[in-house]
Amino acid sequence: MANKEKVVLAYSGGLDTSIIIPWLKENYDYEVIAMAADVGQGEELEPLREKAIKTGASKIYIEDLKEEFVTNYIFPTLKAGAKYEGKYLLGTSFARPIIAKRLVEIAKKEGAVAVAHGATGKGNDQVRFELTVKALAPELKIIAPWRIWDIRSREDAIDYAAARNIPIPVTKQDNYSRDRNLWHLSHEGSELEDPANEPCYDRLLKLSITPEKAPDKPVYVEIEFEKGIPVKLNGSAKKPVDLIMELNKIGGENGIGIIDIVENRLVGMKSRGVYETPGGTILYAAHRELELLCLDRDTLHFKDIVSHRFAELVYYGQWFTPLREALSAFVDSTQKTVTGKVRLKLYKGNIIPAGCESPYSLFSEELCTFGRDDVYNQKDAEGFINLFGLPVKVQAMMKKKSGLE
Repeated sequence: MANKEKVVLAYSGGLDTSIIIPWLKENYDYEVIAMAADVGQGEELEPLREKAIKTGASKIYIEDLKEEFVTNYIFPTLKAGAKYEGKYLLGTSFARPIIAKRLVEIAKKEGAVAVAHGATGKGNDQVRFELTVKALAPELKIIAPWRIWDIRSREDAIDYAAARNIPIPVTKQDNYSRDRNLWHLSHEGSELEDPANEPCYDRLLKLSITPEKAPDKPVYVEIEFEKGIPVKLNGSAKKPVDLIMELNKIGGENGIGIIDIVENRLVGMKSRGVYETPGGTILYAAHRELELLCLDRDTLHFKDIVSHRFAELVYYGQWFTPLREALSAFVDSTQKTVTGKVRLKLYKGNIIPAGCESPYSLFSEELCTFGRDDVYNQKDAEGFINLFGLPVKVQAMMKKKSGLE
């Protein structure tokens, strides 16, 4: 094996990557090295070591990427306020670049000539993995078995595994496709493939309970931000990973962050999925409340435009691009004053603002009070309206004069 060329596989131990190791062995004369990334799946990854070796890998790297995942991918996206198509908080999208980045680093360390992944030819993940590889190591060959092999369905994949005595975490009866990390849990397949079907939440949800089952008593949380980054929860300083894990628990117990979306995939088709993002949903809501307090109107409104484009870049797998980096630089500039505390009330799936304060608040009680004040001359508004409305007035005068009315 020492003389063979090497391929490094992004390995999760799930259905697809479980069968890819023997498939690579059967179809390529490569030494197969597996790489399992811990991005907060909530599972013990150490058993994958034995499984990967038994399945044919020569070695496996198990990499703890949680801290880097939060600091360099989740928080920049949170600061941007990016949501794909107004709903999806991009949990799978920004996990792929960090996994692919580590895949490339290991490939270089091992002197591999190729990398492989288990993303299907119908999905977005193939793009996310491969654009990262192209950006960081364009010399590497990329093998995507789902675009090559004769397996055409998850049922075929299950049969392939059974024929080779490969243990897999799914059955034909429980056939959801799931992706979990520290930020979220996604569900696709089964009854979700028909948008007319209501999700079977009782057997679907893993991080959350439905709002109907949430407590009848509201729960308050206070989150403190520094320059757009959450640093404290309920008055206690928290490390990034711990903060998200605690908010996931609190949010999940209160039915927060469950979305059902029919989204437009990059490859051109629509897909339907259910996402659980309890902690992330709370953080987005808190961050937005603080921005409303601290950002001026023009910056806030333009940032909303940037947020939309930022979300597209993340969803499309374009993390390692000059535009994403430039937009992040803009976002970071806007976050210089996004510092303060936000209090939220959580109740049966709802997030209700319950107070916000900041040393950089642009709110002035003197200016906006309905009571008597000495700082705002209401007569000034007349001249402002006359000038602001002049184009409308000129247009109306033209219509009247030309008979267009």
